[in-house]
Amino acid sequence: QVQLVESGGGLVQAGGSLRLSCVVSGRSNDRYAMGWFRQAPGKEREFVAAVNWSGGNRYYPDPVKGRFTISRDNAKNTLYLQMNTLKPEDTAVYYCASARRVYTDYTTRQNEYDTWGQGTQVTVSS
Repeated sequence: QVQLVESGGGLVQAGGSLRLSCVVSGRSNDRYAMGWFRQAPGKEREFVAAVNWSGGNRYYPDPVKGRFTISRDNAKNTLYLQMNTLKPEDTAVYYCASARRVYTDYTTRQNEYDTWGQGTQVTVSS
């Protein structure tokens, strides 16, 4: 079975940057879409970024567009989220996820993601 483990979270001042990593472990020959989500205290989990299997097709919602970049290195079994110009409202637990049944494109739908990491905390001070 596949496991996803996030890392790279921490405390950063507003305007700073962080890079999150998500290492995929377990044997798999599948090429599937992956994404990042986040959940702030008292709020529902929200979509942050998505990428297709090859890394060439990406999508971001308005709150993070222009500041965050999702990428993947399939040879290293690693997904990344580069976060620049961080804002206090970016504070949340960030989760990586894989949509193993999505083979050709990205997906923004939470119910199409079937494997989730445990999350890494990102705290942005004002």
